[in-house]
Amino acid sequence: MQIIDTHTHIYAEQFDDDRKETITRAKETGITALVLPNEDSRSLNALKNICKTEPDYAFPMAGLHPTSVKSDWRKEISHIEAFMSDVKCYGIGEIGLDYYWDKTYIAEQRAAFEYQLKLSAELNLPVSIHTREAFNDAVSIINNVGADSLRGIFHCFGGNVDDWEKISTLSTFYVGIGGVVTFKNSPLRETIKRIPLDRIVVETDAPYLAPTPYRGKRNEPAYIRKIISEISALVGSEESAILSVFYQNAQKIFNLPVKMG
Repeated sequence: MQIIDTHTHIYAEQFDDDRKETITRAKETGITALVLPNEDSRSLNALKNICKTEPDYAFPMAGLHPTSVKSDWRKEISHIEAFMSDVKCYGIGEIGLDYYWDKTYIAEQRAAFEYQLKLSAELNLPVSIHTREAFNDAVSIINNVGADSLRGIFHCFGGNVDDWEKISTLSTFYVGIGGVVTFKNSPLRETIKRIPLDRIVVETDAPYLAPTPYRGKRNEPAYIRKIISEISALVGSEESAILSVFYQNAQKIFNLPVKMG
């Protein structure tokens, strides 16, 4: 069994007391690689440190999270680009649009998102996209930049069938399924039955969005087994079969230097 957690923040301070043990549990679970999205310039050092400590296991992305976008977003991205010139990155992320928390910088969010999409196309790197109450705008900007020149993941996908239908037209984009699929009242539990397995990757978004029965507690990569088990039950496929597909999907996106056993 081999699993890639395509989105986890184990460099976050929530893991400062037991990061080593958390990674050990992840490995024991069958996770062979962790993909780590960045948030802003403040998280770069922590991200760099863990990737130096676990060079064959933790693989960084770099990007400016939409909730970190302010009037100085260009300065923030300059720090991120400098980081990318120093550290090999496997994607641009976590980027996107978030209109839920604060609408003050919507114009700046759109500009930063478009800039980072163009950067991903220039560098031939995938993107990890965060959207909240901004799904249609995100898809529109992707199409304006040129979907054919891009590839990536709609991280933490929890949308309805209509949302999936829009993503399905973007042939090089996948959906990241996390703990939300285990939530009893989530519409994703029905939507996922309509999504082909070859367009899905799994993620934890640790320390956030822990799956049932850990909901409300700190999430960690080892809990990905709960997510996989739930997907297996909902779509009616054996875990071994979907694991193989999800692993191959993740490798199509990131091309990580790890191999299936």
